[in-house]
Amino acid sequence: MREEKAKERSNWKDHWLCEGIIVKVMSKTLAEKGYYKQKGVVRKVIGRYVGQIEMLDDKHVLRIDQEELETVIPQIGGVVRIVNAAYHGSNARLLGVDTYKYCAMVQIEKGVCDGTWESAQSYLVLELNRSHVQRQLNANTLP
Repeated sequence: MREEKAKERSNWKDHWLCEGIIVKVMSKTLAEKGYYKQKGVVRKVIGRYVGQIEMLDDKHVLRIDQEELETVIPQIGGVVRIVNAAYHGSNARLLGVDTYKYCAMVQIEKGVCDGTWESAQSYLVLELNRSHVQRQLNANTLP
C-alpha cells in the first residue's frame, strides 16, 4: 500500500489533458455562447494545459485551458483513461464510483498493469470517446 502511494505521488502531474477524452466545459465566459456545461472531445493538446475541444452537439472546435474543463465519468462498465498519478496513460474499465470518497474502482485493461484492480481518485479517470478507442483498437496500439 505504501509503495502504491509513493508511486502515485512521484507520478503526479499538474496537467491531465490528453487526446480522445470527453470533457465538460465549465467556463462561465463561454456560457453566453451556450457552451457552459456542454461536453466535447479533446482532439489536440496544445502545450500541456490547453486543448482543442470539439463540441459533441455542434462540432465547433474551441481552444480551452484545462482549468476551465471538468472530467466526465461514464456509467459503470464504461472505458476510461487514467490521466494522472501512478497508472496515467492506462485504459481501464470503470467498476464503481464512491462519491463520498471521491474515488473510482477501475480494472486496468491496456497499459503497463493489464488486469490490475485499483482504486483511483475519480478526477483521475476520464471517459474515452468511443471513436478514439475504436481507431486505436483498429490500429492495434493504445497509448
